[in-house]
Amino acid sequence: MGYSDQRFNVNLSILFTELPLLERPAAAAKAGFGAVELWWPWVDAPTPEQSELDALKQAIEDAGVRLVGLNFYAGQLPGPDRGALSIPGEESAKFRANLAVAADFAKSLGCTALNALYGNRVDGVDPAAQDELALENLVLAAREADRVGAILLIEALNKPESPLCPIVSAPKAIEIVDKVNAATGLGNAKFLMDLYHLSMNGEDLPSVIEQYAAKTGHVQIADNPGRGAPDTGSLPLEGLLDQLKKAGYEGWVGLEYKPGDAPSADAFGWLPAEARAAR
Repeated sequence: MGYSDQRFNVNLSILFTELPLLERPAAAAKAGFGAVELWWPWVDAPTPEQSELDALKQAIEDAGVRLVGLNFYAGQLPGPDRGALSIPGEESAKFRANLAVAADFAKSLGCTALNALYGNRVDGVDPAAQDELALENLVLAAREADRVGAILLIEALNKPESPLCPIVSAPKAIEIVDKVNAATGLGNAKFLMDLYHLSMNGEDLPSVIEQYAAKTGHVQIADNPGRGAPDTGSLPLEGLLDQLKKAGYEGWVGLEYKPGDAPSADAFGWLPAEARAAR
């Protein structure tokens, strides 16, 4: 098995960011990749102009790559925010306004995975009220994803880097997945298993894989420490991905790591060229 037995895609919101957004899909294709994913690219605009959406769609199509994952609006990301859907007021309203826009954009490119980041706790707001709002918004997101034939992803972040986010363990993310599925009856909410975040939480990764592979809809990787490329830290990523494969996971593995000081195109030496194409 090994890396050559996985389906990898490049996250264009953390790799190739030295380039303008519209040049990144072609750069990923030039590096040998056939699939990409994105955080919501317009951090200040949950409903950007149609011309901006059309330009990004055209750049992805012209590059000949597939969009396999997209975040719903999540606030300032990268930045201080960790999502918008549990934040009362303007941020929740922006999240709801974004739902149909993001879902339609995903559908236009055949993307079938939409990630909804939970958001931080807010001073002076009852956590129970935030959780109630979050469930309402996640139900709306699940229904919107289902409308376009997509799954809804729910991700656990890591407490050291996201101390105000309440979703900082695999069991907590799975709890939310189960609540959403129970509320909608759709069964399309899935776990986004980010091995870097879970390792930062000190979780037992083989155990997480054993318990939750069947509920996992997408996987992301970076090494730890440093959030760099595989083989720059101490995580046994190749073995963990082998375990996921043996457990029945057949989905994409998103490369969501920092390229370091070199250009992003130089950050893939760990992965043979023949293992990069979409399949």
